[in-house]
Amino acid sequence: MLNNIMTDGECSLLRSLIDGAESIVLCTHQNPDGDAMGSTLGFAEALRLMGKDSLVVVPDQYPDFLHWLPNSEKVVRYDKRKDYVETMLKVCDLVICLDFNVPSRTGDMVDALVASPAKKVLIDHHPGPEGDLALCLSHPEMSSASELVFRIVWQLGLFDSLGKHYAIPVYCGMMTDTGGFTFNSTNPEIFFIISQLLTKHIDKDKIYRNVYHNYSEHRLRMVGHVLCNKLVVDEERHAAFFTLEREDLKQFNYIKGDAEGVVNMPLQIKGLKLSISLREDTERDNLIWVSLRSVDQFPCNEMAARFFNGGGHLNASGGRLNCTMAEAVDIVKKAFLAFEDKLK
Repeated sequence: MLNNIMTDGECSLLRSLIDGAESIVLCTHQNPDGDAMGSTLGFAEALRLMGKDSLVVVPDQYPDFLHWLPNSEKVVRYDKRKDYVETMLKVCDLVICLDFNVPSRTGDMVDALVASPAKKVLIDHHPGPEGDLALCLSHPEMSSASELVFRIVWQLGLFDSLGKHYAIPVYCGMMTDTGGFTFNSTNPEIFFIISQLLTKHIDKDKIYRNVYHNYSEHRLRMVGHVLCNKLVVDEERHAAFFTLEREDLKQFNYIKGDAEGVVNMPLQIKGLKLSISLREDTERDNLIWVSLRSVDQFPCNEMAARFFNGGGHLNASGGRLNCTMAEAVDIVKKAFLAFEDKLK
């Protein structure tokens, strides 16, 4: 069985907020990943069971390899329907924020979200939650927001009545945020959750293939290019980084999501503790997206906060730099030196 994630007071308040809302908006962070999509779509399905239709909003495009998720066709993108989303945020009674800790992580949607007069609930697993919240369910010890959604729905007593359209996105979110349950997933209760999701007759192997074996030939060739030609290994400090510049992205017909998971690959090198990806934005000049991955106790989140205007988890974090790629590379090298004691 699972330990309760909410106090009795939090559970009662969440029920009251949902029951009292005529209109509910679910939203997640910019550049939605598997956990962002899984947690929002899963919770939307639980709300339907409670008799509440909700609008799932994402700030911008999510990867092609997630378009198969149940009900993803109903998701509304803010960057495509700005006026509609802003109107809904103005008139709705409740906004449920999933998989982000601060409003700024919603990108261009932040002003509309903050200005919304609706009551707001946060369901997240990143440290340092902020915002004007009626209820904050923040648990950084969780593997994913999707795990947190499962636990909340379980505690609300809804799980038995839910089906595949709930179980598939929740499993997908947990799977992607743990790298196929290869990191941040040592809590035995995670595998109890998996066992329960499997009772809904989901095909976990197919979910894995849909996510990890659903790329184009161009993406596979791009990975080869990165590992052969772009990877820089600092053997002394057990760290590595690589760059993806616009010319690389153009050469391999890059689409959103093609860089997913590549930052983990250098960690296959024996003894490596840290891997960093630097990717140029395809549209905005001097914008570099940074991804950090580590093993054991190396604090990605500390490095991300100190050098890359970001944050996240101990072993998986992200950030952004407003500079040229050459300047970004210099910052990475300075970060390696600053954390030398923890890397060696």
